[in-house]
Amino acid sequence: MIEWNQSLLLRKTGHDIHWWADRARQQGFRDNAALGAWLRDEQGVTGYAQYAVSWEVFGYPEFMLRDADELLEGQYADRDHLRPLAEAILAWAETADGVAIQLRKGYVSLLSPRRKFAQVTAATKSAVDITFRWQGPTPERLEPIRVRADDPFAWRVRLRSSEDVDDELFTLLSAALKQNS
Repeated sequence: MIEWNQSLLLRKTGHDIHWWADRARQQGFRDNAALGAWLRDEQGVTGYAQYAVSWEVFGYPEFMLRDADELLEGQYADRDHLRPLAEAILAWAETADGVAIQLRKGYVSLLSPRRKFAQVTAATKSAVDITFRWQGPTPERLEPIRVRADDPFAWRVRLRSSEDVDDELFTLLSAALKQNS
């Protein structure tokens, strides 16, 4: 994720993380709010690209310094029976052309070269949710979920058993990847 954010910053601005961190340090920011406002309002740097600079200047969040196995273990520590469902999705993502996997403390993001297209979350003690950024006609298996007005991840598939991880699910993931590439 760190590398992805830094590459996004370079693509958006033409300058690498070291250039931006040096500029931010020269400005003498003492907190993330001031740095974020300067990046957004004066430099036009927002979102994940902004995180790259903030983390370089003020330090990386603790979860960013953990390895993928630790993060996944933490997500499924109290629901071991669900971990194989998530691992099946990750196995698909590892072999799918153009997919980057970003593990976080509470979920896993699946990204196309352009943007995040799906998220895998241990949603309950008995289910894993895959939420989708979806456009166009909606397949029956995708169920709508209530989200903020500006949240594009308004569709999900809820997985409760290994039978739910099937060819139809992988077809949906592939279609979402294609839509968002």
